[in-house]
Amino acid sequence: MPPAAETVPDRGEGARTEAERPGAPDSGGSRPREQRFLARVRRSIRVRAAAAATLLTCLVLGLGGLVAGHHPFGPTTRNTVDLGQQYLPFHAHWRRLLLGEADGDLFLNWSAGFGSNFLGDYGTYLSSPFDLLVVLFPADRIELALYVITAAKITAAGAAMAVLLLRLRRGPWQVAAVLGAAYALCGWTLNYGTTVPMWLDGLLAFPLLCLVGEWARGGRRPVLGPLVVALAWYANFYTAYMATLGAAVVLTVRLLTESGPARRRLAGLLRASRSVLLGIGLATPLVLVIYTATKTADPTPEVTFTAVAWTEVFARLLPATASVASPALFIGTPALALALALPFNGTVALRTRLAWTAAIVLVALSLQWGPTHLLWHAGASPNGIPYRQTFVLCGLLLIAAWLSTARGLPPLPALLGGAAVLAALAFAARGSLVVDRWTYPAFAAALALAALAAVAVLLARRYGVGVKVLPALAVVLLVVAQAGEAAVTGGRIAEQSLNQVHWSPRVGPWQEDVRRAVADSDGWPRHRTDPGELPGGNDVLLVGGQSSEYYSSLTAESYNETLSALGFGFWAKGRHLTTLDNPVTDAIFSVGTRMRSTPTNRVTTDALPEADITVTDTPVPPLVTVRPDVRLPASGREAGAGAGTGTDTGTGTGTGTGTGTESDTGSGFGDSAFANQELLLGSRVYTVPERVRRTDGPGGATTLTASCPAGSGVWLWAPELKAHATLAGGRPVSFFGGLPAVQGPMKTLGTVPASGSVTIELRGSERPALPRQPIGCLDQKRLDTAVRELTATGATDVEVSGRTLTAELPPGSTGTAVIAVPRISGWSCAAGDAAPEPAQRHLGFLAVPLDSATTSITCSFRPPGLRAGGAIGAVALLVLLALGFRGRFARRASRVHLESASGSSDGK
Repeated sequence: MPPAAETVPDRGEGARTEAERPGAPDSGGSRPREQRFLARVRRSIRVRAAAAATLLTCLVLGLGGLVAGHHPFGPTTRNTVDLGQQYLPFHAHWRRLLLGEADGDLFLNWSAGFGSNFLGDYGTYLSSPFDLLVVLFPADRIELALYVITAAKITAAGAAMAVLLLRLRRGPWQVAAVLGAAYALCGWTLNYGTTVPMWLDGLLAFPLLCLVGEWARGGRRPVLGPLVVALAWYANFYTAYMATLGAAVVLTVRLLTESGPARRRLAGLLRASRSVLLGIGLATPLVLVIYTATKTADPTPEVTFTAVAWTEVFARLLPATASVASPALFIGTPALALALALPFNGTVALRTRLAWTAAIVLVALSLQWGPTHLLWHAGASPNGIPYRQTFVLCGLLLIAAWLSTARGLPPLPALLGGAAVLAALAFAARGSLVVDRWTYPAFAAALALAALAAVAVLLARRYGVGVKVLPALAVVLLVVAQAGEAAVTGGRIAEQSLNQVHWSPRVGPWQEDVRRAVADSDGWPRHRTDPGELPGGNDVLLVGGQSSEYYSSLTAESYNETLSALGFGFWAKGRHLTTLDNPVTDAIFSVGTRMRSTPTNRVTTDALPEADITVTDTPVPPLVTVRPDVRLPASGREAGAGAGTGTDTGTGTGTGTGTGTESDTGSGFGDSAFANQELLLGSRVYTVPERVRRTDGPGGATTLTASCPAGSGVWLWAPELKAHATLAGGRPVSFFGGLPAVQGPMKTLGTVPASGSVTIELRGSERPALPRQPIGCLDQKRLDTAVRELTATGATDVEVSGRTLTAELPPGSTGTAVIAVPRISGWSCAAGDAAPEPAQRHLGFLAVPLDSATTSITCSFRPPGLRAGGAIGAVALLVLLALGFRGRFARRASRVHLESASGSSDGK
């Protein structure tokens, strides 16, 4: 840009002529051809900026991965926390579903959680259009697919921000591209977004929604605006909500800094509100399903927000800082210096400076105040990262940087003022715990390069030397400063994360061997095939099969209660259920094939995992079994009463059979996992010692002694135990309990010796809390008999198609058909040709009452909220179509009028 243009004072939005304002009609002195030519030039400039931002973002992102040595640029795993345990396996399942290879459909996932609400998970993790790219990669390259999807989202966000900046104010497209890339590679992205890819849709949504606001101001694109809003909310409504609040801030500032009649500004605000409401309405079919699923999801402990010290906030503005407890505000030192110079920049209108500075300060303060913290997070303080909305503040800072430099480098006093504030912030952050050894060196290097760039522009401006070379050199220095600092920051954050959080290894031979074994042994729906424990999480989604393992933000509370009562374990405060290698629960859930893995090398961050796989087939009952009539009279159901069951020792348990409809909340289970398993199985197979003697010794050692029949299997159920348990003469078995976050599963310790004496030694760091009945001794012969009886009277044929299950029953079956599928909300069932009704419940399972004429049952699943959401979406679509037709007719009438006026002029 010529130096002369750089010094033109900015008179503010109100100083534009009527013809310059967005959406204004052509002035009398301008010809339509010239208007179209200028529009093409502006579009060309925006395309260049978007392309450059995309390229720069992609290169820097890859360079950061190369610095860290992370896949795909090195051997080290990227699969930290939820990236490896949720997003990677969900994308593997999504790929199989798109290719027609998955068990289930878009509504129901038969693989995880013994049957889970997949539409809710789809809307939470997979609904971004970018996630469709997964089909372009083979099954053994799922990590590469997820990296490409992540990179595509980040680069698209950089391109969108570059376009937005040029839409807000004209300026050098090269600078807009650099600042767009700075937004895409802000600290929020590098610290949070790259490991939680679904949030990246919010990063992209913010500049797109700001563009919708610009269109609304000018009365343009009344149909495209709502569609963009709908796409943002459909892709990830959680961060789209935050992006919508941020776009509202931007629109408010734009309206306040625009001169002209208040009526016109109010009209722009109403048009923007209409676009948002219609867009959200269009996305409601999916959003309402997710919202409804969260209401029945396993609740996490309530969190009270506590703001971090401002020292930590200031530190997060600097490079190479990482923390999940403070806002990741890094945008690059040069960009931050330009943003901080805005209040001192006299070439920008005072009203503009005051409005944007006030907006940024207020948003920054809102991150630290409890009520506004809840507003940003839709009324619920999140578990984990408390500053998820930080990308909005990063975007506002970069808009400020653009406004400060769009018309040229800020004057020297403004630069010095911004540098002084920057130095004060860096000095205040010196004592922060998040400051890395690379922080201040990277900060100093980037600041020095930025200073050289400023000197080059000032020389060209003042002396007229190197009018073209020096500004170009300044842009190069700016790119190097921003890109180098972002690459170092990304690399250091990636390195630190592996040392600070839980990680999963790369996908390698271990997972591939299990995937092939599952494909060879899968007998669904005759029985389930459980791949067993693998070194990641949600393993069944990664390798196939059908398992209890399931990790989702939408894990149903009723599912967690059922499995916890049966002795299963969980992580993540109950939302990550694990598999349980137990023959009784395998019989209950019809798990006929089970994989067991033995690692052949140590699982590390930089090696592909390997293991020996064994496959065990066991006779189990069919998925649908027939039990005695377990229906309760209305009075009994209301009172929660019912028949209990006991063990060999005569210890009674149970509070009821738990059969009911949607409104029932009681599980019907007692306080003994062994007795609860027997309730669901319908037979007594355990001997639970009536008396267990406990002796606490020194050094955290505890000894349990009891008596059981010789030859039976010893099982220890201790949900809170975090120790090693050893049966006399056996090997130590590790237990990992730690409520409320972690519950340890029931585990086998060995076989009761001929003496019938059971002695178990527990060794941990503290004295363990144990349940009333921690020991159960399994009689395998009784279990085999129970399995044969259930098989003889169970379904003769079970068919599963997508979200529907049908079963053929033996003639004359009476009582209750119990389906080994968790009774989550959304199921309806019918006996024979009867009309479907909300499914009944038997101890957490689906249940269908039978009579002697019933020979078949059918159950189908529809995600709760889908019907109501569909109705709202249909109304929104009709309104949008009406707007589109009205706009089309208005444009046609205007064209006819212009042609008529032109014809009249020619006639003269």
